[in-house]
Amino acid sequence: MAEEAAITAEIMGNRTARIYDVGVAGLHRLLARLEEIQRAHVVIAVAGMEGALPSVVAGLVDKPVIAVPTSVGYGASLGGLTRCWRCSTVAAAAPPW
Repeated sequence: MAEEAAITAEIMGNRTARIYDVGVAGLHRLLARLEEIQRAHVVIAVAGMEGALPSVVAGLVDKPVIAVPTSVGYGASLGGLTRCWRCSTVAAAAPPW
């Protein structure tokens, strides 16, 4: 899904940067790439089973974060309910500016 989103953005004339394996299970990997993520105009966060990544990223950047849930990754999916709930709360974590 992440690769499809990047290719689609590139076809539409946008520059993209792909940052993989920086989920909340290894928060140090996310924080190590934070400056690059903060320079983005839009962040597409592909979340694992619990969908926690978009909420964390939204709290760290002042740009739009698009949450994309997947069926694989760490955590409990509860048949998809967990990531749907989590991805719907991204706006609550985003800074107000």
